[in-house]
Amino acid sequence: MSERVRVLVVDDSALMRKMIPQILSRDPQIEVVGTAMDGAFGLKKIAELRPHVVTLDLDMPRMDGVEMLRAITGKHHVPVIIVTSQTEESTRSALKALALGAFDFVAKPVDAASGRIEAIAEELALKIKVAATTGAPKLILTVTTEKRKGTRAIAERPFPSRVVALGVSTGGPAALQYLFAQLPDDFPGCLLVVQHMPENFTNMFAKRLDESCAIEVKEARSGDLLLAGRALICPGNHHMKVKHMPHGDVVVLDDMPPVNGHRPSVDVLFRSVAREFGKSSLAVIMTGMGEDGVAGLGEIQAAGGITLAQSSDSCVVDSMPRSAVERGFAEKVVSLSSLASVLLAHCANEKISTELASVGPSSGLTEAERISRRR
Repeated sequence: MSERVRVLVVDDSALMRKMIPQILSRDPQIEVVGTAMDGAFGLKKIAELRPHVVTLDLDMPRMDGVEMLRAITGKHHVPVIIVTSQTEESTRSALKALALGAFDFVAKPVDAASGRIEAIAEELALKIKVAATTGAPKLILTVTTEKRKGTRAIAERPFPSRVVALGVSTGGPAALQYLFAQLPDDFPGCLLVVQHMPENFTNMFAKRLDESCAIEVKEARSGDLLLAGRALICPGNHHMKVKHMPHGDVVVLDDMPPVNGHRPSVDVLFRSVAREFGKSSLAVIMTGMGEDGVAGLGEIQAAGGITLAQSSDSCVVDSMPRSAVERGFAEKVVSLSSLASVLLAHCANEKISTELASVGPSSGLTEAERISRRR
């Protein structure tokens, strides 16, 4: 944008209404045009000041952030970036806000109440500028939140026909919830997900996904088996890799330094999948800004695996998939609405047909040992 990005800061904390404009004022491309102490005042300020972007706290009196967001998406269509604390309730509200159409979110540092919010200055400024250029999300995805689990116990799930690695950033929470809701309980593949998200958010994000789909979704831990009908979400502040083991293929978490400025990094997952699974691997690079995962997608392609990119028209931000397409690393571009059926088709082609024999009591055995005895 040629003109400066006009920002409205909405937060019930007087300290935050002072500190957030201060850190944003250092960026010459951003101008904070006003502040508001709750959602009701914020809506009036939007009509009066016509900001390009709104930063929004969630826990506020009178009209909270979620209620204000609903009003914005229904009337004003201004991109909203949630700026929230890392409490359990705030995390739950932030995930709900993303599903309702918030552009993205930034987690306040745990010591933000002491005025220390320098750590989010660069991230917040970047997301504000991207939001101003991209605009409010055009697709607000709605899925059922009714739990629709099948009856199979984890120990009854077979090993997967194919490993599906997913890399996603801005716009990812809503996109993943939509995708997972389309997959059946007997989905033959195992999904491995790197979503750029802070460590205090990923566990609740995984639980939210698990509650709204038929497959099993959990935050990954080192040693978790790759099983059909299972999705493993990489925990924030860790990288996720895969490894062949005698009892089955497992996830390994790694605390090596950030890659492409991210931990977790999509590139780390994709490279590991390419190395361990080669031509049987499948990777999808989805909505997000930046280029994390693009080089890794190229390595999966070079190893003979299947590489897909989400279509630009179904992305909140299309930088990641567009970069992959431009570099020739994505074999096919797929819309979000078609992605589930495409994954099913690819995974069903190699679905394991042999039935796994039942076993007797498995008291004292680990998950890996119980399932390895079913091979």
